[in-house]
Amino acid sequence: MNASEAATTGTRQEPTHAASSIVELLDVMWDHARNATAGTAAPGSTSQLRLMYVIDGEEGVRMRVVCHRLSSAPPTVTRMCDRLQAIGFLERLPCPDNGREITLRLTPAGREHLQRIRAQRDTMLHQAIENMTPGERGALAQGLAGLRAQLDPSAAPGDRLRATAGRNSAA
Repeated sequence: MNASEAATTGTRQEPTHAASSIVELLDVMWDHARNATAGTAAPGSTSQLRLMYVIDGEEGVRMRVVCHRLSSAPPTVTRMCDRLQAIGFLERLPCPDNGREITLRLTPAGREHLQRIRAQRDTMLHQAIENMTPGERGALAQGLAGLRAQLDPSAAPGDRLRATAGRNSAA
């Protein structure tokens, strides 16, 4: 590999490394936010929180759909559901059109817990973004929109904003 190819490869890897570093930092921040809300009976794992996010995204979602979205085996998801149901964050209901299937729904306490975590995260991000220059904020917004389009091509621009607005107005 010549110097030009090495420079090009390095240039392509820099954004990947930066994005990966941010993801790791956000993971730490999200754990911080989750732990900050642990005054109540909070789920003990990131996996349980991911399960709650999937269920929150679709009211009455079928257990098999959740297993697919989490890329987890049914027994694993069932154990997480057992724990969330035990602390009052989840309810399981029979599927209306197939008695052999189970649908999952967050309870009001589960939704409230997610709302507190999201508010804590939003506060952390808002504080960090406020300290950026307008140019940096614009570049961040543009870069994140491009990254999202590549990672989730099915998501229309603004879906996250609409979903957030819907959650905030439902509270």
